[in-house]
Amino acid sequence: MSKNIILGVTGGITVYKAADLCSKLVSAGFDVRVIMTRNALQLISSQLFLTLSKNRVLTDLFAEYQPVPEHVSWAVWADALVVAPCTANFIGKFASGIADDALTTTALSFRGKILLAPTMNEQMWNSPILQDNLAKLSRLLDVRTVDSGNGKGGMAETDDIFHAIHALTE
Repeated sequence: MSKNIILGVTGGITVYKAADLCSKLVSAGFDVRVIMTRNALQLISSQLFLTLSKNRVLTDLFAEYQPVPEHVSWAVWADALVVAPCTANFIGKFASGIADDALTTTALSFRGKILLAPTMNEQMWNSPILQDNLAKLSRLLDVRTVDSGNGKGGMAETDDIFHAIHALTE
């Protein structure tokens, strides 16, 4: 069983949980590569994920030339794509096929199992547009979500996300 995970980190306020999740995955033997959005970089350092994952962190599609673009090679390499925290912004762009950064471009290139850990306020979570976007992703792709279980859009605890990833990759 391979355990290659792309961890997408977006700019949700619960971004600190992504560092804990990355650490737990690496400790459990997963090979983790992190992709951060520009908004995530406003809240947490890519250096932290470099240190935790022991892999290069992708933050920009155009940072340096690669013979095979990293978003394509990473999409082929990974067994699962996990986006935690996963903002309404990412869900909307992904459901609409918008590929304007490293994470959305990788997500659209990826053909495996996808786990989203949504994080947003209750009003955004209950938006019919957001719920329609989640339903569309689940209908078109192998996309699953893990949330706090309170129905209010809060991000699940890292242990719950870790267990969902483990189940996804078995």
